[in-house]
Amino acid sequence: MPWPKMNRCATPFSLLFLWATYMSATRQAEDMVPLEHLSSLQQSKASLVNFQRDTSASAEMFLEQLEKSTEVLRDYGISVLKVNCHSGKASGYCRDDSSVGKSYLFRGHTLLRELPTDALFSVDAIVANVLFALLFNEVKYVATVADLQKLENSLKGHRDLVFAYVQAVGTAEHRALMEAAFVYDSLKFALTTEVMVLRSIRSGEPDVPSSKLFFCHCKVATDLDQPCRRTLMGQPLTTLNIHRFLKLMAEPLVAEATEDPEKFSTTHLHLGLPLIFILAHEETLEADKGIAEFVAWQLLGKAGVVLLSRSSISLDVLPQCNVALKTPEEGVPVKYLVLKDVDEIIALVENGKQSEPTQEREEEEEEEEEEEEEDGENYEQEIQDDEVVESVVRDRKRELPLEHIQTLTEDSFAPALAKTNSTAVLFYASWEAVSLVVMQSYAEVAGRLKGTPEIMFARVNCWDWPDLCAQQNVTQFPTIKMYVEAERWLAYSGMWGVEEMLRFIELSRTSCPVKLTTAEEVEDYLRIKTSVSVLGLFDSSMSEAREAFVGAGRVLSGYVTTGIYDEEDAEILSHKYKAPLPALLLARPEARTVIHLSKFSVQDVVEVIRRALLETFPEITVFSLPEYFQLEKPLLLLFSDGALAESQEGEMRRLATEERREEFVPCWMNLKNTPAGRGILKAYFGSSLPPLPLLLWINLHSGGQVFAFPPDQSVSEVNVLAWIEKLKSGQEVPSTVLSGDEWKPRLPAYDFLSMMEPPLPEFTIYSRGSVGSYQKEEEEGRPRGKASPGMTGEDPTEDSVISELEKDQPTGGDLRGTAPRLAAREKQAKRHTEL
Repeated sequence: MPWPKMNRCATPFSLLFLWATYMSATRQAEDMVPLEHLSSLQQSKASLVNFQRDTSASAEMFLEQLEKSTEVLRDYGISVLKVNCHSGKASGYCRDDSSVGKSYLFRGHTLLRELPTDALFSVDAIVANVLFALLFNEVKYVATVADLQKLENSLKGHRDLVFAYVQAVGTAEHRALMEAAFVYDSLKFALTTEVMVLRSIRSGEPDVPSSKLFFCHCKVATDLDQPCRRTLMGQPLTTLNIHRFLKLMAEPLVAEATEDPEKFSTTHLHLGLPLIFILAHEETLEADKGIAEFVAWQLLGKAGVVLLSRSSISLDVLPQCNVALKTPEEGVPVKYLVLKDVDEIIALVENGKQSEPTQEREEEEEEEEEEEEEDGENYEQEIQDDEVVESVVRDRKRELPLEHIQTLTEDSFAPALAKTNSTAVLFYASWEAVSLVVMQSYAEVAGRLKGTPEIMFARVNCWDWPDLCAQQNVTQFPTIKMYVEAERWLAYSGMWGVEEMLRFIELSRTSCPVKLTTAEEVEDYLRIKTSVSVLGLFDSSMSEAREAFVGAGRVLSGYVTTGIYDEEDAEILSHKYKAPLPALLLARPEARTVIHLSKFSVQDVVEVIRRALLETFPEITVFSLPEYFQLEKPLLLLFSDGALAESQEGEMRRLATEERREEFVPCWMNLKNTPAGRGILKAYFGSSLPPLPLLLWINLHSGGQVFAFPPDQSVSEVNVLAWIEKLKSGQEVPSTVLSGDEWKPRLPAYDFLSMMEPPLPEFTIYSRGSVGSYQKEEEEGRPRGKASPGMTGEDPTEDSVISELEKDQPTGGDLRGTAPRLAAREKQAKRHTEL
């Protein structure tokens, strides 16, 4: 463009005006170039070109956003060109109708990508999509969980990964990620818009989760079986936050200091984050390093962790202090604290909770101890550290939805049961804490099954109707019984969770074992996918085995569905299913298992079915632990902070052969599903917890030894078996040895009878034997009578409906009259307000 002509006598103001006119014309010429300009594009420079043919309103809006993005893209070395197709020589792009609504990204003369203008709806969308197209080799789109796992495996030992979930391509979060990927070429970047991929690495996300960014530490994972640790960025996805987060990830995991903490500084303080100093002693240096590394992983991105030599701090600091805190605020001195474990260190940063030793606090503790000694009582005995009682007190004002549960009395019990074929009855005591908690779950189950035909929910307060509960053989609270088919009832002995109770009630409605008469019925029965089904195959001559299976089916009613086929052509089905008679077929949704029966008692068949129902590689939870604990075998337990890696799960399943499961129980625990597992690990290892995943051999029933699998070895079938042989031969040293003491409550239960006034004769329930023998037992320190089967957790049989207590109970007894006296007695007690 030629310079504008100027008058010799031009004023400074006119010169400035002419210069501005020239610059504006230059910028317009750069943006609206003729077709010939395309041939002069630099080979290594990227250009976003739009061929203008459309003059619609939507095209004008796009051009406006394109104009705004010009300066931003120029910062990344990308020029923006707008070609007017109505002037000069027409390009092929101008003549092609398919170019309408598109822009083109070139590198030199090479076309890289066609970008629909519909996707370029804002400056964020333009910048994000253009950078995404240019960085297609560096930023990978992840569509499935397998894609992410494969990408991480390819980077292990070489490079770290920055992985992000964004709600949609073209958003501000997508742009922020692309801008970071453009700058940090030493890192690998990946993104996804799939919610399922996000949920596979972070559980508990809502249906529409917000954008998330993770730093995957793959460079330190040298073993393919070792998963990449992931650190979540807690702040929103903005360019500044990502830059700040990646700067923190580049810092050493644990810094070491030998100088005064007041003078020590790291990047964390400059970015507004605190520093946690772990005070290390020379004799415990290695253990202190392990603690510091564990804390650093937990607080990564939230605080810096420094290992500080104890000799570097002032002598004025109390010797029991083990942690120091330095905040980024100017002029705030370093605080020295006494913390019990790593959980308190983490809470110090995340929740701001602090505890420091003070002279006032020590004096208060001494005063409390003196008061307890002067009191002359065992103060610990007066505290009910019972979480169940605490929850009842906490929720005492909560109204339960009991409209779906019928209240029964001595008069209404039998008529109510006669009305329906299936009646669930909760026997409880209105003053007993566990009964009140179970009532909440029971009410939820009743609400879920409301409107279900031929099923009724009821409750009986045994505090008001003791005779009725005694007649129904209720010897402990709470008790749930399912009354089916007139006089037959089933007692529930499972966990008090809603799902477990619901499953029991639904399965109890089916009379077991189900009689099958044709091969078609058998096949239909085995196709049931809702639960595990057990089929017994017998011919007409196997009466003993058949009767044992029928008895076992009745015992297991409510817990597993059983069916029986004993027709003349049973041998044909035996060949079809490869099951030599007498046989059991266990049909699970994923597979079928054949078991040959060799013992023909009810107890033996029940035991065979219960063992067969156990999983080959189970996940240990609070609910499933009792099933595997009662096997009295060592546990080969793999602790994991989330789902297992596919390779680790495969190796553990290869260990779980039928022969090896006779010797030990291969299993695993997901600490996200079962947080109680962290308490178990803390009991085993104290505050210096080993990194996860962690494989342990736990011998609970013989010696109590706990062995930890070497962390420098990969979890493989060969390595684990060799390790097991070493620990069996005594070549391995246990990490800890559990106490051989019995697992009893820390405090004895309250003796409610001793808190009541002496009962009148008509209210007394005598044990078997005379009053004299009762007093003799008490003098000798023996228990007052033997516990009934229900109190020991054993299922009462149908032949013991009338208990021994009922045989010797005087007629006319009624416990309702004792309630006011118990209440009056409570007022005299010094404590026990929770009763």
